[in-house]
Amino acid sequence: MAAVAFFLLPDSPHKARFLTEDEKRVALARGVRQSGKTERIGGISLKDTLDTLLDFKPWFTALMYFSTNVAFSSLPVFLPTILEEMGFSGVNAQGLSAPPYFLSWILTIATTYIADRSQQRGLTIIVMSLVGAIGYVMLAASKSVGVRYAGAFLAAGGVFPLIANILPWVFNNQGNDTRRGFGFVITNTIGQCGPLLGTRVYPATTGPYYTEGHSVCAAFLFFTTLLAFGLRTLLVRENRKLDREHGTLEEQRARAAVAVDSDEKASVQQGVENYGPTYRYVL
Repeated sequence: MAAVAFFLLPDSPHKARFLTEDEKRVALARGVRQSGKTERIGGISLKDTLDTLLDFKPWFTALMYFSTNVAFSSLPVFLPTILEEMGFSGVNAQGLSAPPYFLSWILTIATTYIADRSQQRGLTIIVMSLVGAIGYVMLAASKSVGVRYAGAFLAAGGVFPLIANILPWVFNNQGNDTRRGFGFVITNTIGQCGPLLGTRVYPATTGPYYTEGHSVCAAFLFFTTLLAFGLRTLLVRENRKLDREHGTLEEQRARAAVAVDSDEKASVQQGVENYGPTYRYVL
């Protein structure tokens, strides 16, 4: 598919045959607002690649992705088995695994929308990782069928939205295309190792309660909570540093409104990428 995408994906709005002329102008305007450039075609910057390696942010999200993937990879594989061990038949176990997934689908859409609108990705991740961790604690600590089934809802409802919020946070907190791309490489290289562990924490010998596997998943989700809290705290400090250096966004907008000199206007209105005056990290 990479070879197909290389030839079919357009390099710029001008080359997007599926867009109308008005849509191309809107896409171009958004690109100018984001980068301050009329064209975004370019190569990979070695300096930005090295800067990303030395940056703490992609390593935080990579560890979050790894931790979440431990639970994310094991849940779809073992949930029918877990339900069957609760006393449900094979067909019923398959059917009863659907409602937790339906809840997770709703929460995935809702949480990503809320995080985008509020620009509070970290808080969303903290809440959902705690929800998932509590679900796994219920699965690990209780022998009641009702409590354990409720735990399955919380586990699925917490884990699946985490993936949908961690990955955008990688892009939100890198200031140009090279750093976003390489940040994603770091996140996936480390994060995709999570399933290597997650698919091995439910050996048949630990049934019917699988306390060990549930405990491992809960521990990693609590670890995700700590990582999200730590990264958000560091990003708050980074944003305050940018505010001291350039002025708050409100102050910059106020200066732009009263600016008379065209050079001053240009300095305030340049693109938000490349860590310019208006660039701020998504918390």
